[in-house]
Amino acid sequence: MTAPDGTPVRIDVWVWAVRIFKTRGDAATAVRAGHVKLNGVAVKPAQQVVPGDRVRVWKDHREFDLEVLATVRKRVGAPVARACYTDHSPPPPPKEVMASVPKRDRGAGRPTKRERRQLDQLRGHG
Repeated sequence: MTAPDGTPVRIDVWVWAVRIFKTRGDAATAVRAGHVKLNGVAVKPAQQVVPGDRVRVWKDHREFDLEVLATVRKRVGAPVARACYTDHSPPPPPKEVMASVPKRDRGAGRPTKRERRQLDQLRGHG
């Protein structure tokens, strides 16, 4: 389950094994797209991760800053996965801030001319 101490593991395998991504394919795609950085540098999926490295992941409009404590090759349970890294991520924004942003009802159609002017005014364009 856990690789021997200090054994390098591919970065796409590691972020999948510690449950950051649901599938290994999703992990590899995110690494190729530059959403996963190793020690501040965008890398390829085959790049090796060792304990002590810092991995930054951009996922679901949020950035995760993880310090690798242990390397694993197989997907592990959530409690074991949490023990494989230290999370240095900033806390997510409070839900009250997100709730204060006005939203249109789904299926309401295009905004009217009056609603468009109000939106422009709100955004500071008019």
